[in-house]
Amino acid sequence: MPTKTLQISTADGQADAFAALPDAGGRHPGVLMYADGFGIRPVLREMARELAGHGYYVLVPNLFYRHGPAPVIELPEHIGEEARAGVFAQLIPLIEAHTADRVLRDADAYLRFLTAQPEVSTGPVAVIGYCIGGLLATRTAAAHPGQIAALAAFHGPVGADGPDSLSELTAEVHFGHAESDLTSEALGELNKALDATGVGYTSEIYPGTVHGFTMSDTDAFDPAALQLHWDRLLPLLGRTLARS
Repeated sequence: MPTKTLQISTADGQADAFAALPDAGGRHPGVLMYADGFGIRPVLREMARELAGHGYYVLVPNLFYRHGPAPVIELPEHIGEEARAGVFAQLIPLIEAHTADRVLRDADAYLRFLTAQPEVSTGPVAVIGYCIGGLLATRTAAAHPGQIAALAAFHGPVGADGPDSLSELTAEVHFGHAESDLTSEALGELNKALDATGVGYTSEIYPGTVHGFTMSDTDAFDPAALQLHWDRLLPLLGRTLARS
């Protein structure tokens, strides 16, 4: 799939990003993809290209652009257990600096940019995210009801802002949780909050998984769970995003 390196003007500067898009030409539904905390790297590019192969324009911004272009920190080819402590020591300050206000300012810019691209069809878009990106995707969808038709988050702390934070959602939702991330009781509370919104949703624990199960460059990777992620995500996008 073709890819583009891009610069997005935000309220706080220039965010570097890349996009993957179908090679057939024409216009395609837009998808804003938020990376996990490790940021843009080969596995994210591969996942964006795979999604683009199903007919979507996929925009992946560098969440931490205020600290430099991606990759903001040096990452090993495989982020194994022996590397995690050192990597997280560098990442945690970046994540903590990425406040809710910054998230929403950036989301405004990302959506404005995405919907203005000549390869993106008119109409609503989708937002998806992984790990901390799942929380960012959820905040984005709640802040842009009507514009976001689908929200998907995988092994993300989607309930971190409390149940009231979900009340503005109008998008159809899929949350795929890691078994290590929340209890069945916590899942029930989250789903109760989703029930109150009236949106269509699925919110489930992927069996036998640990946090980060979609990412093939980590020890958490679970090939069966990654396939389940595609099995949930692609029908969701197919139902909610109109094609030209």
